[in-house]
Amino acid sequence: MMDLSLAGLIGAVIGTIVAALAYVPLVTFVERGLRSRASAGSADERESFEREASLLRRAVLAADIIVFAGIGYWLGGMIGD
Repeated sequence: MMDLSLAGLIGAVIGTIVAALAYVPLVTFVERGLRSRASAGSADERESFEREASLLRRAVLAADIIVFAGIGYWLGGMIGD
């Protein structure tokens, strides 16, 4: 069975909170870059971009939480032991 440390779990929770705080600036930065490239398209292309942007937001959130929670768990385990 896997051993989970309490300090690691606390670190993962803190990492998830940091991920939530970092999500909005990160998505804004990524969308701004993509919008500048896609703004000169037709109405169908803009509609397609909006659907893809929604998927992109979900992917950024998932990656953000996984990375920050993982780093938080690792740091919590290092500090707690």
